Amino acid sequence: MALSISPNLLAQQSSGGKASAAKVSVRKAMNNADDGEMANFADWKEVSAFIDQMVEKYGFDRAELVTMFNKVRYVDSAIQLMKPAPASKPKNWAAYRARFVEPVRIQAGVDFWNTYADALSRAEAQYGVPAEVIVGIIGVETVYGRNVGSFRVMDAITTLAFDYPNTPTREARMDFFRRELESTLLYARESGIDPFTLLGSYAGAIGWPQFMPSSIRQYGVDFDGKGRIDLRNSPVDAIGSVAHYLAEHGWKSGMPIVFPVTLSTDTSAENRWQAFIGQGLEAKYSLDELIAAGVVPGVVLPGDMRFGLIDLQNGQNPAEYWIGTDNFYAITQYNRSFFYAMSVVDLGRAVRVARTQ
Repeated sequence: MALSISPNLLAQQSSGGKASAAKVSVRKAMNNADDGEMANFADWKEVSAFIDQMVEKYGFDRAELVTMFNKVRYVDSAIQLMKPAPASKPKNWAAYRARFVEPVRIQAGVDFWNTYADALSRAEAQYGVPAEVIVGIIGVETVYGRNVGSFRVMDAITTLAFDYPNTPTREARMDFFRRELESTLLYARESGIDPFTLLGSYAGAIGWPQFMPSSIRQYGVDFDGKGRIDLRNSPVDAIGSVAHYLAEHGWKSGMPIVFPVTLSTDTSAENRWQAFIGQGLEAKYSLDELIAAGVVPGVVLPGDMRFGLIDLQNGQNPAEYWIGTDNFYAITQYNRSFFYAMSVVDLGRAVRVARTQ
């Protein structure tokens, strides 16, 4: 998961979406940041090896890095939040959607769109990503800059890079966070900022769009023309960066995103739609293949597109089914969850409708 691995919290108040709101959020986050505890990270064998790597590979000063890592705090709350949730109730799409497509967030989205309409139009023209999709992502991620995270990124990422919870994917996740720690140090050096001033989610995601440090370096853009990429304080940079990210991950200008479908209840051998569930984050099936397997589109669809079958489980109630195009799966590259991607789509549409009323 490249970006959105922080928890998305419901807004307590509506937000006007102005640039000053981000600065207020950052100041409040600094006051409420998890202090953690000193851990003398520089004395850890794995951290010392990481420091040597940064010196050899990128020319960092070893003494400076040792001093820096001795200031890093161990954040147990980041560890606890990374632990898998215990098995409980079945997934519930309706409940998940209600967290994000709700009046406070919709009104905040209208305000954001009205304030940054020019930047959204420019991003759509340059990258082909509709304004409502950009608005949907920033709204789901941080309620338009209100919930940007209160953890010091250096603390959270270092903790996870060297003491990730004991899970089946522990080694792979520690490798991921070590790469993000590398990117954090490089990003701070390139930007001329103190890495300890970076605040974000418990996983180290930063700013209005919750980009991980590596994504800022790869996909962040200076969309406001001020000479630097600032996703913490510039909503305009956030807009351009989200659009650029989606464009680089397969977004196709002018292509629809999802279509509603029903599934045949016929149990004959021809209806094999179950085999199309859980087949990865890719639109790879033809319309004819899906129809032959018992997928019934709710609208007339173009026959030259590829699709994937999306199942949205609804607790004890019947699941909801859609088919998604390449553009739906581009959103899942931001966060590898069908629930997330559909919430982005639905919030963006709701904001667009509310804005016209």
